[in-house]
Amino acid sequence: MLFNSSLYALFLCVSLLVYWIFAGIASKLRQNTVQKKSINTAIIVRFLILFSGLFYATWNPVYLGLLVWVSLVDFLVGRALSNSRFSGARKAFLLISLFNSLSILIWFKYSLFIANNLVDIGLNMGSYLSIFKSIVLPVGISFYTFQSISYVVDVYRRDIEAEVSYPNYLLFLLFFPQLVAGPIVTAKSFLPQIRKNPVFSDLPLAFGFFLILLGLFKKLVLADHLALPSEYAFQHVKDLDPRSLWIGLLSYSFQIYCDFSGYTDIAQGSALMLGYHLPENFRMPYLSRGFSEFWTRWHISLSTWLKDYLYIPLGGNRRSKLVTIRNLFLVMILGGLWHGASWNFLIWGFCHGLFLALERCFRSLFNWSRLALPFVSNVFLVPFTFFAVTILWIPFRSPNLETSLWYLQGLFMKNADFSLPYGYEMNFFYSFIFILVGHIIGKKMFNTNEQMLNTFKKLAFSKGKLGFLGFCYAIVIVLIVLYSAEGLPFVYFVF
Repeated sequence: MLFNSSLYALFLCVSLLVYWIFAGIASKLRQNTVQKKSINTAIIVRFLILFSGLFYATWNPVYLGLLVWVSLVDFLVGRALSNSRFSGARKAFLLISLFNSLSILIWFKYSLFIANNLVDIGLNMGSYLSIFKSIVLPVGISFYTFQSISYVVDVYRRDIEAEVSYPNYLLFLLFFPQLVAGPIVTAKSFLPQIRKNPVFSDLPLAFGFFLILLGLFKKLVLADHLALPSEYAFQHVKDLDPRSLWIGLLSYSFQIYCDFSGYTDIAQGSALMLGYHLPENFRMPYLSRGFSEFWTRWHISLSTWLKDYLYIPLGGNRRSKLVTIRNLFLVMILGGLWHGASWNFLIWGFCHGLFLALERCFRSLFNWSRLALPFVSNVFLVPFTFFAVTILWIPFRSPNLETSLWYLQGLFMKNADFSLPYGYEMNFFYSFIFILVGHIIGKKMFNTNEQMLNTFKKLAFSKGKLGFLGFCYAIVIVLIVLYSAEGLPFVYFVF
């Protein structure tokens, strides 16, 4: 069930309507006994589990059982970790959980990649290769396995107490707004929200609806139009001149940002209308001054997860500079492989690790330029980071290494004379204008989602401003209806 489909719109409306009825009843009974309060919370949790299960089952109901299995194993492991006081036993429970989650992830996501590489080095796989080719990647598996791993690790570290309610833990993994493509949420931030009764009058409905409209606009009006020149360029990489290849590459750079951040906006808006806060996942990443800053603005939930559960356990930057650089490479290579099972993703992650390592080595120069020459820093570092990140999208987007090399060569050497169709070029330029204006407004007024939410709360107390807000909503809806491209799947659904 795609967020940009009419089916999801109907699903969301029905689920919100029923949910608000439950939430309203629960809030009226809030002053009753603690027991009744917990019963009301349990009813709402089970309602959300039901609707989240229906949401996932529309894709493949069989793989819903896989998610339930992961949740059940890690819930029981969490309880065992909570009850055990012996370090050896606790380590054994942790290893059981990691083996279960990682073996499932490796089997479904990386087994074909491993088998193909074994064939390439001369190992005869025989009929086994056809078995690996028949494996279907479960939607969202990279996201919910990472969430479940973070919960078990947090319980093992004694950062949080183990969850005592299995329905609460199942909802933590199954919650439909962020189930398929994140953002990755941690148990320490989400489980406390599940345990509380939502208050209907406190739900930021106007802001939630705004985020949904913003996400739909990014996806349908911008990303899906930008997909046309980028798709054409990567399909005809040997036939196009450098100018067309640059337009195609820039189109993909903006497409993947609008597509993924648009999904996140819809997820956050849907969650807010249900009374839940999801973490911010994007903060205008193409305005970053360096790769370190980029990874604090792009896919924030993944970079935070990698830092907390991989980089820091490896030693982080607490040891020598050489160990720190090693850790950066390992984390970014694994982060690249998290996106997909191919050498292209590994190269993409390696290159990001290389830039992070170089930045670490010349950190004093970066810091000096920001403090002493802030204008020069913005003028040079922001464009450099953007174009470096954009060029690194080539292996991320290309189907194979050969296409990546041809595309990289074509950007700087004239191999052909054909150009992009004129309509595709206009798609890029019109979309670029929208994105540029959006970044200017965002930089001036809305640096974070928290600032936007506070602005909407202020508007709610003014009828005149609220009427103007409704007028703006109407304009955005009209733009979405009139200028939507043909609906395409979200880019991160395949990860």
